[in-house]
Amino acid sequence: MSKRAIIEKWRSVSDWKQLRQLSVAERIALHAATFAEWDAEHDGPAPIWFPTDQAIAASNLTDFLIQTNHSDFQSLKTWWQNSPSEFWKAAIETLNVAFREPPVSILEFDDPRDPTWLPKARLNIVESCFQADDSATALRFGGADGQIESMTYGELYAQVQLVAAHLRDAGFEPGDRLAIVMPMDSTSVVTYLAILYAGCAAVSIADSFAPSEIAKRIRISQAKGVFYCESYQRAGKTIALGENVTAAKQICESEGQLVRLFSDRYPWPDVAPLESPHIGAPDDVINVLFSSGTTGDPKAIPWDQTTPIKCAADGRFHQDIRTGDVVVWPTNLGWMMGPWLIFATLINGATIGLFEDAPTGEAFGKFVQDAKTTMLGVVPALVRHWKNTKCMEAFDWSAIRCFSSTGEASNAVDMTYLSALAGFKPIIEYCGGTEIGGGYISSTVIQPNVPGTFSTVAVGNRFVLLDEEGQPTKEGELFLVPPSIGLSRKLLNRDHFETYYAGVPDHELPLRRHGDRLQQLPGGYFRACGRTDDTMNPGGIKVGSAEIESIINGVSGIQESAVIAVSDQGTGPDQLVAFLVGDSSLESESKLKEINLAIRQNLNPLIRIARVRVLDKLPRTASNKIMRRNLRKLEADQS
Repeated sequence: MSKRAIIEKWRSVSDWKQLRQLSVAERIALHAATFAEWDAEHDGPAPIWFPTDQAIAASNLTDFLIQTNHSDFQSLKTWWQNSPSEFWKAAIETLNVAFREPPVSILEFDDPRDPTWLPKARLNIVESCFQADDSATALRFGGADGQIESMTYGELYAQVQLVAAHLRDAGFEPGDRLAIVMPMDSTSVVTYLAILYAGCAAVSIADSFAPSEIAKRIRISQAKGVFYCESYQRAGKTIALGENVTAAKQICESEGQLVRLFSDRYPWPDVAPLESPHIGAPDDVINVLFSSGTTGDPKAIPWDQTTPIKCAADGRFHQDIRTGDVVVWPTNLGWMMGPWLIFATLINGATIGLFEDAPTGEAFGKFVQDAKTTMLGVVPALVRHWKNTKCMEAFDWSAIRCFSSTGEASNAVDMTYLSALAGFKPIIEYCGGTEIGGGYISSTVIQPNVPGTFSTVAVGNRFVLLDEEGQPTKEGELFLVPPSIGLSRKLLNRDHFETYYAGVPDHELPLRRHGDRLQQLPGGYFRACGRTDDTMNPGGIKVGSAEIESIINGVSGIQESAVIAVSDQGTGPDQLVAFLVGDSSLESESKLKEINLAIRQNLNPLIRIARVRVLDKLPRTASNKIMRRNLRKLEADQS
């Protein structure tokens, strides 16, 4: 059967009216049978979804193509890569970014690695989040009890103004850094936006971190205050977050840093709302986020007022977020997808859907259904859990127009299952980083959708793939090509140039190091191949090997350690394997439990070692660097 015939057959059998009569397993079997003769070697992996003419015409990308006088997506891509200033001018106009004083230009630079965006502009980016009608729904939130509440844009804005006034009344001034250690709920969204509205900078700290890690991030950012909740419920358990935050405060004060705490039970005095936001420059810091490097403390990455423009542009052009949509993405303000969710949704006039409990059971599936979710974001590990437990198969997710996946490499099996849950809807694979403010590679709703792969470089971005000799290749290390809105320009605790630009291969274009490996597939698609450095993403939590190893090395009997992430040939989540130097007793089950207990108590309970290997010594280069490639080969040989 020809390629065209297979596509037409799939179009005819994948109608929702027919698919809804089938079980999820039957839907997947139907897809497999339809594409049994697909020529993957020539045409690439088999798609799960093809856009209809109607879907293409209704998309944000098609609107933008018409607006900018481009005939097709390839023409648009060539334009943004060759004329970044013109592209971002059009994107900013499309997003209707609110300026108190407009920029004199979009982009100025002598060196593309150190650009100036929106020179002379004055703004507060929070105002761009509130351009929808006051009566439109901004938040839709609920928990395990099945009750869903809503908050309009007008109500949300009033709460933001009130909390911002409380910050001023407490003595905080523009430029002060204020940490948030909260689960992702309506209170944390209000608090985050209020901090920015008042001209302060939010410091994002995940609520799952141990006290020492919370204290470390407070110290690095020099936060003057911490906003947190005393406790919350997750999967039937009470999380006593206040205890961890109080312990972190004690650590900070023992090191000479005074920190003020404000819990969700803090008795705020009556004050008048702050009627007008602080107006500042585009490069004013609004958020400090953390992304692990390979050694030492996590990198402290400041977002400025231009970074949300990247978030919103990606959400508009890739996830196709439209006015009135409902966007659900289980995440946390401690990771970049928390702030991303706020900006990508609100700047595009949509509704943020917040499930205020664990997204692992039927209560979440019912929330997605009842909230009329149109875009559902996931991490692959979550999908894998849904597939193994079949807990989402009873719900009607037909309102979903697309999914999106990020945080770790996904595989075709799990993503096909996810797509089938909603009657085969596209999955926008999305890969980037905190230091990018969004994605560098993604998918779109105007291209055929292949599970577990990317179909295009992200809008406004450009990259090259190079081999170990610095030559172009179809499978190698990815290097970004600046400039683009969203790319970081400084770090709080590292040399930015040394981190991203020093020692990159010679090339005709300026290159920026990122650390990912990609493979280009037939048909123009890409597949993620992991990291080239020692940074890992177990379950979507970006962590440096040094952070884990420093804890393991403190466990009795362990002389030194090295941790690697290994994949299960695309059928399971990446797992962490620890190589230990010591005697054979280290391979015992009790020692593994001791190691994971230490990680849970001192780093993050969501990170765990799957297995250990004991060596006489770690393989090292002449310069004493651990040869992790050798460790990966050793693990593969023993598995």
